Parts: sequence; C-alpha cells; structure tokens
Amino acid sequence: MDPWFAKVKRMYVHGYSILNQSNLKCAYNSNQTVHLCVEVGLVRGYPSDTKRDSPSLCKHIPLKFMTKIVTLTLNPALDKSTEVEKLVAEKKMRCSAMRLDAGGGGINVSKAIRKLGSETVAVFPCGGHNGEVLCNLLEHDGVSIQPVQVDGEVRENISVRDLSTNAQYRLTMPGLTLKEKDADLCLEQIRSLRPEFLVASGSLPPGIRDTYYEKVAGFAKEIKAKFILDTSGKPLHAAADEGLFLLKPNIDELSALAGVPGLELNQVDDAAADIIRLGKCEIVVVSLGPQGAIIVTKDGAEHIPAPMVQKQTTVGAGDSMVAGMVWALGEGKTFREMGQIGVACGSAATMNAGTSLFNTEDVWRLYQWIRTYGERYRIKDFT
Repeated sequence: MDPWFAKVKRMYVHGYSILNQSNLKCAYNSNQTVHLCVEVGLVRGYPSDTKRDSPSLCKHIPLKFMTKIVTLTLNPALDKSTEVEKLVAEKKMRCSAMRLDAGGGGINVSKAIRKLGSETVAVFPCGGHNGEVLCNLLEHDGVSIQPVQVDGEVRENISVRDLSTNAQYRLTMPGLTLKEKDADLCLEQIRSLRPEFLVASGSLPPGIRDTYYEKVAGFAKEIKAKFILDTSGKPLHAAADEGLFLLKPNIDELSALAGVPGLELNQVDDAAADIIRLGKCEIVVVSLGPQGAIIVTKDGAEHIPAPMVQKQTTVGAGDSMVAGMVWALGEGKTFREMGQIGVACGSAATMNAGTSLFNTEDVWRLYQWIRTYGERYRIKDFT
C-alpha cells in the first residue's frame, strides 16, 4: 500500500478528522468518497492534483476505508495468563512467563477482526497505569483506539492453567467504578465515527446501571448503526426490550429471554423465532459450544456444526465467534457464511492456551472443513 495512503487511512481511523482538529477535515461528496485535506507538515509527499509542497494535499479515499465497525467495551481489562505444573493449596508454585493481553469483550472483538485483516475502532474507558499498558498493547497489535480517560485503574484478570489436568482457573476482577457520564462520553466518541456496525460485548462495570445497554441500543438506532450485543443477564434483557440487530445468546441465556426455565435443542429455533417476531432483534445466533451454533432469522433456522479440535482454553472463544460474524457481515457475506466463519473463529480460539485468541491459519482451515463436511454433521430437523 502507498505509504501516504496508509498513513492517511490510519489517521482517519484514529479519528483525527472526526474530532475536527485543524490539521485534518473530512466531507462527503456525491461520489460517495471521503475528501481529506491534510495540512502540509503533517503528511507530505503525495503528488495528486496539487503540487507536493502546496499548503494542502488532497486525496479521495473510498468509503470502504471509513470506520465501518466500532466496538464498545465498558469494562476493559488487562489480561494476565500463566501456567503451573500443578495447583496445590498453600504451596508456592513456579509459574511460566506471564503473558499480557488487552482484554474485555469488545476489545477482543477488535483484536480478532484485525487478525482477519479488517479495521475497527475500539472505544473504551481507560485509566491508570494498567490503562496505559492496555493502550500500548492494542497499538502494538495494530488496533485503532479511541480511549476515554477516566479516574481509577483498569482492572486485571488472571488466568492460570494447571498442566497436570489441563484445567483453567479464571479470576475476574470487578473493574473500575464508572460514572454514567463517562459511559456517555464513549457513546459520543462513537457518534462521531458513524459506524455501520456497533458491537458491544462483555459485562458492565460497577457504577453503571443494569439497563445501560438498552440506552446503547436506542443510541444505535439514532445513529443508524446495526447493534450487535454479546452479554448476559439483566443487561441482555434490557437491550432486547429496546431491540437490536443481532444477539448471540447461549441456550441458558435464550431460555431466560424466552421466559422459560430451560430449552431442549429442538425448541431453540422456535424460541429464537419468537424473539424475532417480538421485534427484539433481527438475527439470533445461539451458541452451542462444541456443537456449533444455530442461526435464526425471520426466514428460518440453520445449524452450523463445529469441527472437533483439541481444546486448550475457552477464553476469548465467544468474542472470537462474534468477531468472525461481524467481519463476515462487513464483507457482505451471507448469513450462512457469517455463521460458518463465526464458528470457525470460535473453535480456533479454543486451540490456543492463554488469552491470545486464534491463529488466522486455523480459522481458514476450520472454515474449509465446515464448508466441505459441515452438511454431513448438520442438524436438519429441529422437530
């Protein structure tokens, strides 16, 4: 890619034009392109219809390089993972070298989409030394960010794998206490980005009411973004009451949404279809873990089987699945392809220990398996 073109693209994604800084401004024209005027000294050296050293340089960048996907993480985390030979109470245990990763649901989605080769902007509250480390890790991974500075310290999560049993122990901290006005600042950042898809994933931090995702769902309608949510409990119920584009519940979460104590596999499609008929969402993707997923729309239901893999962890599998689906939607894939890529990403994430999400090569290998052999293992009759 042309270095000038890449730099302007990166600057736009980071939001300089959106924030109306004097060095970069943006306007749409009738040809559906973005017209960027960059002051000399900030970006130099691309000969277009103006001279190289004129006061401004002009370039037309296609809309596909605008911010299409924005993720929202209201409870970000600095994820620490390690391994021990065997966990023994009250004994000092020697651990492997600690791995640090930027974490939190939406952040994981942004990282995974970046691995698949597309751009997002990750919006999240950020504070303290951990917040600085989090931002540095994301920038190192090539993820564009727009953090909102707040008081307090970004939480740490700890994951320890017992090598003797392959069991994983996950310690999740509550997160920094957030004021609703800080969360609202995140929404204002998103408003300026005008995304096509808004993805929120993960828990709500202390200080934020359980119904806040309902507010986000209404906000997404206001800015005409397709809202995709992966959460649970009261936050999930509240957002569904407002209505959104896509939900990714597991069977227990779907049961709660449907108001029943439990669902059998053959009842999942009907329960999801009822939620769609009630206007709570347009698409329901029910996660079945190692059995794959069921995609339900107003036109019907389809099971996407998951390939058998050697599981190392479940950390990040759900976020990876969401990332694969959102990436596919952004690429204009069908709902079937969306489900297949999502299941491939989720399955690939379980193959890696720690909090590193998936290897891209594993994703496409598993995707080809699903396309080639999935029909053989697909549930075709839900009755």
